[in-house]
Amino acid sequence: MTIKVALAGAGAFGIKHLDGIQNIDGVEVVSLISRDLAKTLEVADKYGIKHVTTDLADSLAIKEVDAVILCTPTQMHASQTLACLEAGKHVQVEIPLCDVLADGEKVIALQKQTGLVAMCGHTRRFNPSHQYVHQKITAGEFNIQQMDVQTYFFRRTNMNALGQARSWTDHLLWHHAAHTVDLFAYQAGSPIVKANAIQGPIHKDLGIAMDMSIQLQAANGAICTLSLSFNNDGPLGTFFRYIGDSATYIARYDDLFNGKEEKIDVSKVDVSMNGIELQDREFFAAIKEGREPNASVAQVLPCYQVLHNLELQLNAG
Repeated sequence: MTIKVALAGAGAFGIKHLDGIQNIDGVEVVSLISRDLAKTLEVADKYGIKHVTTDLADSLAIKEVDAVILCTPTQMHASQTLACLEAGKHVQVEIPLCDVLADGEKVIALQKQTGLVAMCGHTRRFNPSHQYVHQKITAGEFNIQQMDVQTYFFRRTNMNALGQARSWTDHLLWHHAAHTVDLFAYQAGSPIVKANAIQGPIHKDLGIAMDMSIQLQAANGAICTLSLSFNNDGPLGTFFRYIGDSATYIARYDDLFNGKEEKIDVSKVDVSMNGIELQDREFFAAIKEGREPNASVAQVLPCYQVLHNLELQLNAG
């Protein structure tokens, strides 16, 4: 069985998925969708993708397409996920699932109705670094007491990860905080019961807060402190410090260190050192095996409930 895939969004993250899929047997990308036709044709030519369009509906109409990966602007995620499910296609949507909770709830309802695989790209669940910590937790060898997380970018204009102008505005709460909110509950093995947030001034042009601070507590007592900024002139990305009862771990994407900054070998944790590839492997395996994937839309919904409550808190403040 070869899974035929349509990929929407030929930008920085779409290309990461295309690179990962090249390493996965039994999967073929047959359609590429993006808003800039010339750039999309260029990417399609590089990866040998024959069908190119600027309209997702064109790809959903192709009978041989089994599944869709959405790497499109945040504001389109929920509506496009619904369109894929309505067309009878399995779907993986990049993080975040939604930027309005009610839209995410509609996705979960339709997924239950169709029984199709619907997964959200919560990559931190799949990075070898975080998988290593998760295995320690499930083996009873490590329990989180505190997570300290920094999500830092230098993005004072509306640019993407490749330094190209964006057609949409990114968001610290609904996009970047979603990674940590979900990961904290997942690693703690306990739902979030307390959440507080404060934010800095709203940017005069982008209309969003460029700095934010979030505090979380799980039902089991573990706490998490998350600092987010688009103003940081320094190392970019998200860095996680796990402080536990038996060790301290520092995770930087797929790499892991102990509290003394000594590197830990995570090369044997999974079949790849690429978190995006591992995320895609889970999506395709769930389709082939007819099961719920890790990071299914239903599993990640509690994260978006927390983000919704934080948004209400910030708006009230």
